Amino acid sequence: MAQPLMPMATAVWLVDNTALSFKQIGDFCDLHELEVQGIADGTIAVHMVGQDPLANGQLSQEEIDRCQDDSTASLELMETDIALKARTKGPRYTPLSKRQDKPSAIAWLVRNHAELVDAQICRLVGTTKPTIEAIRSRTHWNSSNITPQDPVALGLCKQLDLDEAVQIAHARAEKARIKAGIQAPAEEATSE
Repeated sequence: MAQPLMPMATAVWLVDNTALSFKQIGDFCDLHELEVQGIADGTIAVHMVGQDPLANGQLSQEEIDRCQDDSTASLELMETDIALKARTKGPRYTPLSKRQDKPSAIAWLVRNHAELVDAQICRLVGTTKPTIEAIRSRTHWNSSNITPQDPVALGLCKQLDLDEAVQIAHARAEKARIKAGIQAPAEEATSE
């Protein structure tokens, strides 16, 4: 079942502005009845500003009136024609506790996946090209303390993203090899 945007704030507004039961509000906002009761008692979401589901098109006044008249009825979220977009692959926030791990992840990528271009490493780890170059040339201010570590194990990128970047890099290298007229090395046959 779909739930409203900002369910806790929506629950605050519904508690303050309607005569709906705690169960109805809880079912609509995907909260437990006791959480809704805590909102009504002022022990939960004390300073939270309520989010009006009428103003943002998630509920209609007729739907609220219908459910206020029948305590067994459930609120139905209105269908919207706005499609939610998936997150783009742009820069993302890295917590402070993980930022110190970026040089180690870059060193691992440079050592184990030399076929990756700087732009791919930037996207995977969330760093800059000057930082990558400083780590490659060992001119980084902390290069004596950098130990290469897998960025997936450090939590800086997902394994799927890393695999995809490596596949793209391999395909790019293969195209360059074909364009240059160099054939791939022949695999040695194993004798049994």
